[in-house]
Amino acid sequence: MAILINETTRIVVQGFTGKIGSFHAQDMINYGSNVVGGITPGKGGQTHLGLPVFNTVKEAVQQAGAEASIIFVPPAFAADSIMEAADAGIKYCVAITDGIPTQDMMTVKNFLRRFPKEQRMILTGPNCAGTISPGRAMLGIMPGHIYKQGNVGIVGRSGTLGYEAADQLKALGIGISTSVGIGGDPINGSSHRDIFEHFERDPETKIIVMIGEIGGPQEVEAGIYAKAHMTKPVVAYIAGLTAPEGRRMGHAGAIISSAGESAAEKVAILKDLGVHICPTPSAFGETVAAVLAKL
Repeated sequence: MAILINETTRIVVQGFTGKIGSFHAQDMINYGSNVVGGITPGKGGQTHLGLPVFNTVKEAVQQAGAEASIIFVPPAFAADSIMEAADAGIKYCVAITDGIPTQDMMTVKNFLRRFPKEQRMILTGPNCAGTISPGRAMLGIMPGHIYKQGNVGIVGRSGTLGYEAADQLKALGIGISTSVGIGGDPINGSSHRDIFEHFERDPETKIIVMIGEIGGPQEVEAGIYAKAHMTKPVVAYIAGLTAPEGRRMGHAGAIISSAGESAAEKVAILKDLGVHICPTPSAFGETVAAVLAKL
């Protein structure tokens, strides 16, 4: 099953003909993703990488049946591209772009809320590595070869820690149903909890790995949801145990600003909620393997 994307998902690339968009679009095509074209305003009717170029997302939906999009658009224009995708009827959008202004993302969030929930586009990112359902489809910039198909779901704010988890699991012969990067910005399209809901409904996913950071309430909110509503075990790693209080650390959202937001406090709360804790980044594989052995 997997979540969000599979081998049949019809994908378009926004920012298709640019250097970065072209590189990663070709990578997704090589992986086997069902890329049906791309968007570059003013270049509609041309072909690129052997696929049609459209002026608008709406044209791609109408003419190519596009269902999912990925954003490789400069920060100043990325919010408009996300809203264009939503307005055109795209079901799932991944915003790779880093540096989208926070005010722009607030506008995006408010725009998405105008749609009824059942018609609302699912957005992950910005500032994320994307989503991959191994062996089926890749909608992102991750190294696809490190992912093995299986039954572990991954959701994380950090792309590189997601890669580390996938690589360790593969080394132990453990595979992944879907890995979702939600991005490290303060305002993102989907939270850990949002992705948990998808994983809970997926019969293929047996266990979820949550990769979090200091700053913000998302991980604790996901833990509360998991305790109340989920039947599947959760393994969590929280980055930032040694971060000094009040200091920004990498991702824009990774800052300790109030009670319950430090790594140590999050770990303590999650333990109380029944979440299995991965103590270090080098322990992803062994921690997941131990939990799986008990299922």
